[in-house]
Amino acid sequence: MEDAETKSRIEETVLKILHESNMEEVTESKIRKQASTELDLNLNQPPFKALVKQIIEDFLVEKQQQQQKQEEEEEKQEVKQKGVSSKSSVYVDSGDLVICELSQKKKVTIQDFKGRRYVSIREFYTKDGKELPSSKGISLSGEQWETFKKCVPAIEKAIQKMESSI
Repeated sequence: MEDAETKSRIEETVLKILHESNMEEVTESKIRKQASTELDLNLNQPPFKALVKQIIEDFLVEKQQQQQKQEEEEEKQEVKQKGVSSKSSVYVDSGDLVICELSQKKKVTIQDFKGRRYVSIREFYTKDGKELPSSKGISLSGEQWETFKKCVPAIEKAIQKMESSI
């Protein structure tokens, strides 16, 4: 590798190209070629080629981390606005994964019990500073949950019919 100034110029140029490029269409080879032209330097030589590759990989990792952070922030906003979490890792003290908070005390959770997984809709209470599920509620097996999901449109239709007759 040449001097630090050359390395810095290459990095600056490659990053500029990456920021301006359509990431769906650009390739390492195209970036190297464009940077070679802009810098008037042959970046196909092994030490330069390795440097360009490393810059691109670092850029992609950073971009992916930023995207994950943004998705997490959007998820937090969704949870705040709707009380619904699709990917969040929120657990109650019993170890159940909270999917949705229907109210302050009612939650939809995913629960493992005796080697089986259930969708549980129940009330929670606080004991000794811990949030625990009460016996008030229902736990549905995977099969029962699938049946329930299929019935939701009929339930919604019945609710609408009842509301329109009031």
